[in-house]
Amino acid sequence: MTEHIKTVSQARTSTRIWDLPLRLFHMLFALSVTGAVATVKLGDDWMEWHVRFGIISLALLLFRLIWGIVGSHYSRFSQFVRSPAATLRYLKSVKVPDQKTAGHNPLGAWSVLAMLVSIGVQATTGLFTRDEIMTQGPLVEFVSESTSDLLTKIHHLNETLLYIFIGLHLVAILVYTLRGHGLVKPMITGNVPTNRLPLETTEARDTLTLRLWALGIAVVLACAAYYLIQLS
Repeated sequence: MTEHIKTVSQARTSTRIWDLPLRLFHMLFALSVTGAVATVKLGDDWMEWHVRFGIISLALLLFRLIWGIVGSHYSRFSQFVRSPAATLRYLKSVKVPDQKTAGHNPLGAWSVLAMLVSIGVQATTGLFTRDEIMTQGPLVEFVSESTSDLLTKIHHLNETLLYIFIGLHLVAILVYTLRGHGLVKPMITGNVPTNRLPLETTEARDTLTLRLWALGIAVVLACAAYYLIQLS
């Protein structure tokens, strides 16, 4: 059996790691977060779109959380999230760009989780924020003024932290690309060159059934996002 895996692995030039739903999420999430950042900087009439992009980002984030449990093997958090002790052992034992891993390495996993948590805090608090002029979140009327003020403060404080995480994420992508381990193309195609993977790596399940499940989840979350946008 082991010899068969080796033969198949050696015959392939690339291996499917990222399923289509995860790849679509990644592209849409990047666009929605970019849109939210751009519109808040433009301000004024663009703030309505800032709220919309924030709601869309939250819906996409919820999809990722669900997909991290029910998605294909390499999409699941249980596959790539390691304990702090395991992450420290990883840092001590390898040079990160030279380590062959299928999916995220332990350090990359924690950095991705940190960024997702920060975006989640930003998008969730944004639902309850208000300013003194015209912009407010769609659920602000469901909390007290003091609660809204607190969440608004958290929203503004977390903004700086979020920019740091996004910046580190972009720097990591650039560093890996310069060292010949491009991350953008595999996230678009779903395939990783076989010579960058452990020998025993198997392909991710990316079937029509899996994609239909993802579509069903996405439709439900899209309806919820539309409802929130209508409230705003």
